[in-house]
Amino acid sequence: MHFWNHPWPWYIAGPLLGLTVPLLLLIGNKPFGASAIFRHLCAIVIQKKEWKYFKYDWSKESWNFYFIGGIVLGGAIAATLIPNLGELKLHPYLVDLYHGLGINDFSQGVPKQIFNMEGLRNVEGIVFVLAGGFMVGFGSRYAGGDNSGHMILGVARLNKPSIITTACFFVGGYIGAHYIVPFILKVV
Repeated sequence: MHFWNHPWPWYIAGPLLGLTVPLLLLIGNKPFGASAIFRHLCAIVIQKKEWKYFKYDWSKESWNFYFIGGIVLGGAIAATLIPNLGELKLHPYLVDLYHGLGINDFSQGVPKQIFNMEGLRNVEGIVFVLAGGFMVGFGSRYAGGDNSGHMILGVARLNKPSIITTACFFVGGYIGAHYIVPFILKVV
């Protein structure tokens, strides 16, 4: 049970995730990525002829629904069967940074001061969630895919736009963690 009750080391989880890409390509000639499912959902719902972006045979890509369903089911099974992993271990620099911003509780794997249902009970929290969701959704479609598709599939195929996009993800993550999140926490 020790194997299931603790995070897997990078040298096990990384290759397993990395092998998913060639497996999907070999078995069904399917690209790895999850953001396309939103386009498929819109194609099911939107039936206007003038919106050509949503006029295609989405049923040929129905495997995406099973893929996303497997992610949700796997997460639900893990949350149910695996006990609490305890306090999240962060790099000391981040601990000091977050302590300076008043974030001290990492017992659920994420800081409760940022990720909680109380944040959705006020206008600012709802605006942040909607704005963030829009930026992620719009950005992933505008960039031609989400981070998993670009970082895992695109870089593995040495796709130049994916390599550039991946570099931008890392730069954006750094800027977000060091500048935007502290600014938001000071404002809110």
